[in-house]
Amino acid sequence: MATTAPVTNAPVMTAPVIGVFGGSFDPIHLGHLLVAEQAREQLGLSELLFMPAARSPHKRGQAPAADAHRRAMVELAIADHPAFALSLVDLDRPPPSYTVDSLALLHAARPRAEWVLVLGADSLAGLSTWREPARIAAQARLAVFARPGASLDLAALETRMPFLAGRVALLEGPRVEISATDIRRRVARGRSIRYLVPEAVRAYIETHGLYAA
Repeated sequence: MATTAPVTNAPVMTAPVIGVFGGSFDPIHLGHLLVAEQAREQLGLSELLFMPAARSPHKRGQAPAADAHRRAMVELAIADHPAFALSLVDLDRPPPSYTVDSLALLHAARPRAEWVLVLGADSLAGLSTWREPARIAAQARLAVFARPGASLDLAALETRMPFLAGRVALLEGPRVEISATDIRRRVARGRSIRYLVPEAVRAYIETHGLYAA
């Protein structure tokens, strides 16, 4: 007598889609958080990792706040968001921080995940100057946000960097023109940064005397 296989209701397991948002975060501000939330929502990210850089190879000569302070400010800024998390993949290894190496470490830690790298249009335009840009695009899709006043010719970039074809998603939504450099200058001049950074971050900067002249 023929038998039939039992019917199961086991759910189909899908790979989590995780965003990675790297930067100095010196300090993290509301513009960063707005971009991160737009990426999470528009790309259906299950999680988004904020990855403070130990020292960005693209910002040589700058003296950022100590790693411990930047880490603490990120933790304060994302504490109330269930899908946002802190990644120490850069801070836990010697600088400089190369994105291609960071993505490789993330892949090794969570090999089932699909990765999305969040970056600005200006960073995408200069991607050819990064270490192993083709390998970056192979390891992660790219979610790109346009900075205020910046334009992006994706077709021209794909002609110059063919490995970008089909790997770039453009984020839509409002942009807030906030600069970490401007925030540091405002603090040094004794000016208010309220509503430019989360209140917990503003209080932390004040308490620890960061960026003061």
